[in-house]
Amino acid sequence: MNVIIRKFLEKDFNAVLILWRIARERSLPEFERTKGHFLFEDLAYLRDRILAKDTVWVAVDAQDSPIGFLAMQGDLIDHLYVHPNFWRQGIGRAMLDKALLTSPAGVCLFTLQINTVAQHFYEKNGFTIIARGVSPAPENEPDLKYEYRPE
Repeated sequence: MNVIIRKFLEKDFNAVLILWRIARERSLPEFERTKGHFLFEDLAYLRDRILAKDTVWVAVDAQDSPIGFLAMQGDLIDHLYVHPNFWRQGIGRAMLDKALLTSPAGVCLFTLQINTVAQHFYEKNGFTIIARGVSPAPENEPDLKYEYRPE
């Protein structure tokens, strides 16, 4: 799929909020059912935490509608989500390429150990596990730290 990755614009807010929730619900339905957040909590987190502290890009379709988003802090990929309707179409890889353009020495990220969808994606794209730990509150779930360093 031909996709454009551009900086987040205020008009993208609702679409990004929705695709973020849908992607989490699809990849971790039981976790989202038991430990997920209410919409108003996600809205506040996106506005007050992600957009306030991260550099955010969106992958958009031909109609300029967000179908994925990437949030980074330095070399940390803080969030990378693609709407499930667009999984396995190269959008996640394109967003990883954007992350590596931003941080050419390499990137790192955390994902929950129960998120096998994410683990498969990152390992397929050359990431390696460098640490195991526990995510901060409120989740407090076992997680993995991944790293990708170009050769």
